[in-house]
Amino acid sequence: MANETQKTYALNLTEEQWRERLTPQEFHVLRQAGTEAPFRGEYTDTKTEGVYSCRACGAELFRSDTKFESHCGWPSFYSPLAGDRVEYLEDSSLGMRRVEVRCANCGSHLGHVFEGEGYDTPTDQRYCINSISLRLVPEAE
Repeated sequence: MANETQKTYALNLTEEQWRERLTPQEFHVLRQAGTEAPFRGEYTDTKTEGVYSCRACGAELFRSDTKFESHCGWPSFYSPLAGDRVEYLEDSSLGMRRVEVRCANCGSHLGHVFEGEGYDTPTDQRYCINSISLRLVPEAE
């Protein structure tokens, strides 16, 4: 995973255990900090109300009421469910400086957060998250 840390997570599995638990595509994004193709993820355009959890461990991360239309090709949120649900790492891959967002419970890669882009949101932040990193639990459930 890019910018690997020495942190021990509440859910701390071996690479082999993660490979058994996740599909190859999920493993690539969640455990190897990959990126899914834009405009193809299952949650990019959904308006379903509910809670978005980490696909790897089930930790609740985002609520649908913080999701907004950014037209960037991935689901966008202006805030996580709580500040301790995600962790941030400097990401200097691809020749640019970005802030990577990971699940604080298992260390899985979720996406990146950007600031100051001018979106009309309460935080002026865009959590650009891979759909494949999430699982939506609809409000009705």
